[in-house]
Amino acid sequence: MRRRRTPALLAAALLTVTLAGCSADDGARWRDDGGPAAPAASAPGQAAPPARSSVPAGSAPAEPFAVGVRELKLTRDADRALPVTIWYPATGSAGGTPRRGRPAAPGRFPVVVFSHGLTARPADYAALLTRWAVAGFVVAAPTFPGTSRGAARYDVLDVLNQPADVSFVLTRVLALDGRAGDPLRGRLAADRVAATGHSAGGVTTVGLFTIERDDRLDAGIVLAGSALGVGTAFAGTGAPQLFVHGERDEVVSYSAGRAAYEAVPWPKAMLSLPDGDHGRSLLSGADRSFTVVADTTTEFLRWSLYGDAAAKRRLPADAARGGLATLDNRL
Repeated sequence: MRRRRTPALLAAALLTVTLAGCSADDGARWRDDGGPAAPAASAPGQAAPPARSSVPAGSAPAEPFAVGVRELKLTRDADRALPVTIWYPATGSAGGTPRRGRPAAPGRFPVVVFSHGLTARPADYAALLTRWAVAGFVVAAPTFPGTSRGAARYDVLDVLNQPADVSFVLTRVLALDGRAGDPLRGRLAADRVAATGHSAGGVTTVGLFTIERDDRLDAGIVLAGSALGVGTAFAGTGAPQLFVHGERDEVVSYSAGRAAYEAVPWPKAMLSLPDGDHGRSLLSGADRSFTVVADTTTEFLRWSLYGDAAAKRRLPADAARGGLATLDNRL
């Protein structure tokens, strides 16, 4: 089991953070204004990460799916409860509300793990996460014990334990593919996995490619996140990254997100929303920008996990729709 973050790293984060939350809908105040984020570079003698990654050719499902939903109760290290909400492609007519107990659709589907922001919960992001499930992805979203809304012992610095939480959750979710009698048996593509997250969950996601590199990850999406406390020593096999950030973000500054993006040595793109804030315009289905974010992130996952070249070609048009965003495309 991975060890918890060291006091020195916690202190580094404490120097640069003032807090009280970063959920998508509560106007919270966890701020990262682009201050130092240690470790900031590869250690001496450490091999530089590969500049390119290999995305195998393939095609994503052409038709949308109905969506099923279930809960998985997990505990790490005996004292870290990690309930996981799983949205998955299901049989039945596409569209409508996700339903519990729906049989999984035939096929093997890539897995996307999602990390929520401070004082949030996975259900807050259902509008976006179900869009991914409709497109043919199994989405697993843990509720973190120290940073979620209603946490018994809320602690912003517990964010630095969350990359290890995600790796633990990923191991347990992927094991469902071989578990006799499980509804997802034979439905998970364990060799096609992405990490995603919003705000502090974006920090968690960056950490999974830096200080807690999980070699099973093939791609990442960072929504309004930064490298605060987890650094930019990107390691391991190259994995394409998509950053999404509002230029008027009042919690995690656009410059902090951009700095983390610029440090990525692999194929990457950044979707910037000139009028976007920290979360409402990114994740609320009622916001005009939501469709741009949902379509762009979905096409990125179709390309990076299914190897769908047509999805990659559609990315610039999806990002430009309505003149609400710009795309720096280095994929």
